[in-house]
Parts: sequence; structure tokens; C-alpha cells
Amino acid sequence: MTRTEIPLSTIEALSKYDSATVANAIEQFARRDATSGYANLELRCQFPQYEPMVGYAVTARCDSTTPDDLRPQRIGELFEVIASAPKPAVIVVQHLGTDRLKSCFFGDMLAAATQQRFGVVGAVTDAGCRDRSGILRRAPGYQLFCPGWVVAHGHGAFVDFNVDVSICGLSISPGDLLHGDESGLQTIPADIVKQLVTVAQEVRDTEEDFFRFINSDSFSMVELTKRATAHSSE
Repeated sequence: MTRTEIPLSTIEALSKYDSATVANAIEQFARRDATSGYANLELRCQFPQYEPMVGYAVTARCDSTTPDDLRPQRIGELFEVIASAPKPAVIVVQHLGTDRLKSCFFGDMLAAATQQRFGVVGAVTDAGCRDRSGILRRAPGYQLFCPGWVVAHGHGAFVDFNVDVSICGLSISPGDLLHGDESGLQTIPADIVKQLVTVAQEVRDTEEDFFRFINSDSFSMVELTKRATAHSSE
């Protein structure tokens, strides 16, 4: 099954499961090591009140901090790439400039335009964003994953598009299916998407049973250790 064959109903169903549950479900398929496939704690979900973000990665690399940069911005090319990408889409931009902590690639104008005209549900970057309240007001539901916020946009020059990128320890390729919420961001292996919702529900059911157990009269240290050990090795 290719990425473009994933039913929208499956993507919508995945958005009903928190990212930690989905991560536990992915582990059941043993497609990758348990220490890979997710971003490190530097990447922060900026709007944790929204439901989990699920969408296909549209990747790019950009520089916004090189002084006196005369390169063209190429923003029109970004729009063209997004327009032709599978939906729902997530813009993923890796910093290439001289000062990542001052870089900025997203604000309320880009968020609103890409949400309302191109089916973009969020953005991911290892750089900064700006216009937080403007994004909340003008693009409600649009999720952002970034380390933090800065006041100015510098001179943003997109270097290339549809390339492999690395964002806070997570390798992302064009078209990868991303899933993220307040706990973090991860990629979903394409060949397990069809079965993932079922397994995620099984994970949720197992965890609910665990929580019932620790509050029940049948609680014991022996059984607690047994259940905790089984859960950590899933």
C-alpha cells in the first residue's frame, strides 16, 4: 500500500489516539528499534490543546539568518510543492542558516494561507516561529512543532524541496506520515498504517485494564511487576 492509498478515514482514526499510544502500537510491529522514529525533547508541540496532528510530510530546507543574503525566497515554489502533495499535508522545514536559534520560517500569514488553500494541518521545524496569537486566531487547529518563538523572520531563502531532512533527531523523508501531539512527534512506517488503528485500540484497552487493576482489590506486588514488565517489553 502506497502512502497515497491510505484512506482518509484511517488518518482521521489515527488522530483520535494520543502519540504515546500510537508509539506503543508501532512497537508491536518490530519495524524499527524502539529508540528511533521520534523527535527529541527539543521539539515542542506549541498547541497541545488540539487533537493529534496526522499528515504527510512536505519537506524543505531554508536559511533565514545569513546576513545580507540576496538569494530569492522561492516561496512560490514552496506553494507549488505543497499544492501537489498528498493531503492532509504537514510542512517540514530544516534550518540551514548561520544561527538556528534566531531562525524563523513560520508565522500567521503562512499558516493561514497553507491551511485554508492547500490542506495543510501543521508545520514542523527545528527553527523558530512567530505570531503565536495570530496563528491561533487566523488558523485555528493548525499545529506547530518547533523549539520556540522569535520576533523577526530574517531573510528566508528556501534552498531545496522534497529532500530528506533531520528535525531534532528525527529523520523525515518526503511523503512520510507524521503523527504528533503534546508528547512529541513521530513517523509511522507506511506498511503498517492499515493495521495500526486496530493495534492502537488494543494498546488502549490493555492500558485501561492496567489502570483498573491498580485500583482494584486484586492488586498485588507480584501481579504489578508482571504487568509492568510485560508492558515495557511490548
